[in-house]
Amino acid sequence: MAMSAGAQTGGSGGRGRRRGSGGRKAPMSEINVTPMVDVMLVLLIIFMVAAPLMTTGVPIDLPETQAKEMNSDTKPITISIDKDGQIFFGDETEVPIAIDEVVPKLQAIAKTGAEERIFVRGDGGTQYGAIMGVMGRIQAAGYKNIGLVTQPETPK
Repeated sequence: MAMSAGAQTGGSGGRGRRRGSGGRKAPMSEINVTPMVDVMLVLLIIFMVAAPLMTTGVPIDLPETQAKEMNSDTKPITISIDKDGQIFFGDETEVPIAIDEVVPKLQAIAKTGAEERIFVRGDGGTQYGAIMGVMGRIQAAGYKNIGLVTQPETPK
């Protein structure tokens, strides 16, 4: 009356049926995408967190205005003035430059000469005279395309 274990499982000794001939396993034809999706989600989260940290430049609290954004094809030269009146050139945020060094540095990197576009970023807490002093020196050197950078006004 006792049944053997082989009879219950179909006579294979509890190991199940084998695929293919000769006892070899057939290659799996389905791709498991779960690990790929997991990696992609982790990368998405990393880039979402890291993107705001990748902004370059001097931390400046720009004033707000209702002016529209300017469309441009080339990247302008940026000069930043922080709330303490220190002048920074381009993306160099470590070393401030003296006001006397602004024009020679502009002349050294300007690709199109006096036609180069120059953006002045002035902190909202900076004294008006400091920003105008920098702009005056740039204009006296012959540069005509000077613009002030502001933020769009937030609705109240």
